[in-house]
Amino acid sequence: MEIKIVKTLNPKEKPEEDSLIFGVEFTDYMFEMDYTEGIGWHDAVIKPYGPIEIMPSAMVLHYAQEVFEGLKAYKTPAGEVQLFRPDENFKRMNRSNARMCIPQLDEDFLLEALKALVKMDETWIPKSPGTSLYIRPFVFATDPFIGVRVSKRYKFMIIMSPVGSYYKGGMVPSRIYVESEYARTVRGGTGEAKCGGNYASGLAAQQKVHEMGFEQILWLDGEKRQYIEEVGTSNVFFLIDGVFVTPSLEGTILNGITRKSVIDLLKYWGETVEERRITIHELSEAYEQGRIKEAFATGTAAVISPIGTLGWKDREMIFNDGKIGKYSQKIYDSLYGVQTGNLEDPLNWIVKI
Repeated sequence: MEIKIVKTLNPKEKPEEDSLIFGVEFTDYMFEMDYTEGIGWHDAVIKPYGPIEIMPSAMVLHYAQEVFEGLKAYKTPAGEVQLFRPDENFKRMNRSNARMCIPQLDEDFLLEALKALVKMDETWIPKSPGTSLYIRPFVFATDPFIGVRVSKRYKFMIIMSPVGSYYKGGMVPSRIYVESEYARTVRGGTGEAKCGGNYASGLAAQQKVHEMGFEQILWLDGEKRQYIEEVGTSNVFFLIDGVFVTPSLEGTILNGITRKSVIDLLKYWGETVEERRITIHELSEAYEQGRIKEAFATGTAAVISPIGTLGWKDREMIFNDGKIGKYSQKIYDSLYGVQTGNLEDPLNWIVKI
């Protein structure tokens, strides 16, 4: 499929790099293509960023048939532009599509389209330490029909946003609270799909813990409220007795690209990683016995988020004296160094543009 290019006549003024806020400013261009049953994906175009037109009866607005992804582009010290494991994002997007009954996308073509879009907006990639160009691919049902069935029409898009450093004031361990009232998902649900409904359903719990003085939620499984699953919208790791333990993928946890990269990196270093089910009771017991040295969350936005405090019921567990652990810092420095081209890429994760 050829990609049509429509150039903007009114390039936008770029924001100052020291004032970038996540997800507020957007680049000059976006990618768009449509799907029609019986035809397939068609009309691929890169065009000026702007409003899109859909009918009020578009099925996504009523039944939430949609999927999204998130990744970043970086400018290296040598001035090159590179992506971090974009193939994994598009593989996961197709897995999410399958769960949400959305037609599969050609992953090779998506990478080609993404490279072309980033090239068009290359001057939007910030260069200051900690900054990057956030990339949001998404697909949604556009059929103008109010009825619960699979849509016959879809729109796939990519938009991009220059973002500032997640840790402008330096990396600070976060305060997390164990959520036992609300559930993020259940087995057989959409927990492993990256779809908007998973995030909207967590807002009530997030508001609750904010009022309690915590920044994020540690989700437990929806059935027994015992097994640890995710931290907010991120995956989680605990260093217990010298072993890095992370919840196994049971169909309720998002298969994070950063999670996968952390596991690969730790094994490359010769560390032991266990992907298994772990209960909040086991974690509490390990804490009481002084066996937990570090805890951290992983995700695209922050890369690594050290956990300093974990609240559960009426008590608080404090890891590593509330300070950043040596592994949390080492993993962050290594991953971010590879992403930005400041360190070698020993595991062949980088895609140059």
